[in-house]
Amino acid sequence: MLEVKALQFGFDRPLVVGLSFRVPKGQIRLLQGPSGCGKSTLLEIISGTHVPGVTWSGDIRLDGSDIGQVRAHLRSVGIMYQDALLFPHLSVGDNLAFGLAASIRNKDRHAAIQDALASASLIGFGDRDPASLSGGQAARVALLRALLAQPKALLMDEAFSSLDSDLRDEFGHFVLDQVNKRQISALLVSHDLTDQKFCTGPILKFPFD
Repeated sequence: MLEVKALQFGFDRPLVVGLSFRVPKGQIRLLQGPSGCGKSTLLEIISGTHVPGVTWSGDIRLDGSDIGQVRAHLRSVGIMYQDALLFPHLSVGDNLAFGLAASIRNKDRHAAIQDALASASLIGFGDRDPASLSGGQAARVALLRALLAQPKALLMDEAFSSLDSDLRDEFGHFVLDQVNKRQISALLVSHDLTDQKFCTGPILKFPFD
């Protein structure tokens, strides 16, 4: 479970004060608020990404462990953005391999990539150039690259907003299925309330809208 308690953050002055929520395993929670209210900064704080000038206090826990002062690569937190951000110089398969631990080698590595492609209905796409993918296909590859790192929590920053309505529905249900299957906690921040159809539990309204 991802737990945030009494979180306060800001730059020259507090932007958010007293933010608390929980995201159970296997669920996606929607945190909704307008552009510029601090949603992306919140995800960066949870993931451990350095945000120049930001100060924060509070408690961030993942499966009961305090991760607030843990280095980003040790937090077991994956993150997705609005754009797929696939590496253009790598094939689709090599993009997926980037998410795998170095300890997974040879046949196991190949098998993990093929399983990921199959789960996304992309069998045979391993050697493809990422530029040849549709928006929905690229989004699925980006998601699976994040999940192959076996995170305990997944953060999504407007991850559906670049897709048209049909692809948005297809991808949203794919994400929900993967989150439930892997029993991880997922937090989606979005300005669009239509994304609630992919989420479970009450909507988290960002403070100071």
